Amino acid sequence: MVDPLLAAPLTDAACMARALQWAALGRLTTFPNPRVGCVIVRDGRIVGEGWHQKAGEPHAEVHALRAAGAAVRGATVYVTLEPCSHQGRTPPCADALIAAQPARVVVAMLDPNPLVAGRGVAALEAAGIAVETGLLEASARRLNRGFLSRMERGRPFVTLKLGASLDGRTAMASGQSQWITSEAARADVHRLRAEAGAVLTTSATVLADDPQLSVRAPVATARQPDRIVLDSQARVAASARVWAPGARRLWLCGVEPMQRPADVDVLPVATTADGHLDLGAALAGLGAAGVNHVLVESGSRFAGVMLRSGLVDELVLYLAPSLLGDQARGLASLPGLDTLDQRIALRYTDVRQIGPDLKITAVLQET
Repeated sequence: MVDPLLAAPLTDAACMARALQWAALGRLTTFPNPRVGCVIVRDGRIVGEGWHQKAGEPHAEVHALRAAGAAVRGATVYVTLEPCSHQGRTPPCADALIAAQPARVVVAMLDPNPLVAGRGVAALEAAGIAVETGLLEASARRLNRGFLSRMERGRPFVTLKLGASLDGRTAMASGQSQWITSEAARADVHRLRAEAGAVLTTSATVLADDPQLSVRAPVATARQPDRIVLDSQARVAASARVWAPGARRLWLCGVEPMQRPADVDVLPVATTADGHLDLGAALAGLGAAGVNHVLVESGSRFAGVMLRSGLVDELVLYLAPSLLGDQARGLASLPGLDTLDQRIALRYTDVRQIGPDLKITAVLQET
């Protein structure tokens, strides 16, 4: 880990920034738990550090407390999320901190999990430990936006991924599309899959392309993302590659499937009057199943449906430096947009070059 703080003054902000660095190490591994880091400082010196590595294993505070040993008494503890106060697969971190008796605990943000929700801070304060909250809260929220979405809204954070030519085309009229974007862009998509922790597509995409929806080289991950298929009529065959072992697989169906692939979780979802899955209900079902963040990879029709639904939290678009012409297939199907005041307005949050391609990250905004 890069260690710029060892030569810098250990201010509160610097120590919390370091705790956030530790927390970020869990971005591929902690699902469905949040990413949390902890730094313990005494007499101007770091005496313990740690991060939550995997659900069911010790939390960040426990790793840091073990490293600090007796030096934690009278120290300041910096933690990126409120210490838990309930018994889950591991004991409450608030109790471990109380037993260790630091003088002060600085928390980036409160935990919206209703099992915690301020109780961890209250327990520390009741034990005579000074607590401060809100330091670098925006950064802490960004790191755990999926977990926070599930806890606060009851559904995953949704990222819609699209790839196109510079004139907004995703395939030739024949359907040929491999490859419009570069190898570098495709590698970046594998990173997006790993960090989201779940990839969602439709039965139409599975039937047309038979995708794997897995993370492959050059991204290295010990955990494959959940594979999720929306399928109103349960049309996807048991032999589809998306059902291959190696990850949790979720089949969201509007009707009972005739056959269930081995170890695939079937989640029933209500359908709308036109026979399509209720997307809000589908996302709520994923939230109940512990899914924090989904990366949507689909065809242009469903991309348009998602954009019109208001359920997309973030759009990631890879643009290749090529032109495919007006006979090629479009980026997203958006019928009914006839005037400028009906347009879907976006706000760019990041623009960068990935290999020869542009990667544009944007959020939807109200017009």
